[in-house]
Amino acid sequence: MTSLDKPTEDTQAEDDARAVTEAALFEAFGGVRGMVETVLPGLLFVTIFTINKNLHWSAIAALAVAVVLVVVRLAVKDTVKHAFSGVFGVAFGVVFAMFTGNAKDFYLPGMLYTLGLALAYIITTLCGMPLIGLILGPVFKENLSWRTRNPGRKKAYAKASWAWGLILLAKCAILFPLYWWANTAQLGWVLVALKIPPFLLAVWLTWVFLAKAPAPIDVFAEMEAEEKAEEERKAALAAESGEPSGGRHRK
Repeated sequence: MTSLDKPTEDTQAEDDARAVTEAALFEAFGGVRGMVETVLPGLLFVTIFTINKNLHWSAIAALAVAVVLVVVRLAVKDTVKHAFSGVFGVAFGVVFAMFTGNAKDFYLPGMLYTLGLALAYIITTLCGMPLIGLILGPVFKENLSWRTRNPGRKKAYAKASWAWGLILLAKCAILFPLYWWANTAQLGWVLVALKIPPFLLAVWLTWVFLAKAPAPIDVFAEMEAEEKAEEERKAALAAESGEPSGGRHRK
């Protein structure tokens, strides 16, 4: 290896790590399609309500488009977790608004969920189990190995969870006063405007922190290696004792 080869290999390894991180984040948070599925029902609700001030038509349209998004996912045999979460979120909003008769209450369940999620990110980080690590650990095939075996990665997950928690708290600090002071259309348009930018900022910060962190420990590969080593050990013992490697003759 020449003096020029090593930097090239290091750069390639860094690029590969970043590509893996990007792919994992894309899978975990749904990518562009997931963002569209998150925004579209609420956008349709506030658009129709702004035009005709009819709660029932606005709610039915929002729920219908959410169901259509799930059907499309099922039709193309794609993962439906993001679309299903959208349906449940819209359904809760519709039921709540219909029950109270206040169109603004369509947004309240989602706002409360955002507040709860923000607190979850912060509390789990303070307890040493940052939520973003629990979410992304299985995606990176590291499960919880980052907690005890990869301190640099745990630190990155903690930073990312703080970022998510504080960004979502800032979003709540804008939305909850508007829930009390603004009308339904004003609240709806602000909420739609705040759907994507805070999310993209949090994802970008997560990518920055993880791109600089140590590589994940693939615990699945370790388990496979251990199983293979155990099989080889048994085969070696069987060979020494003159028995078939399977240990038993099949009937």
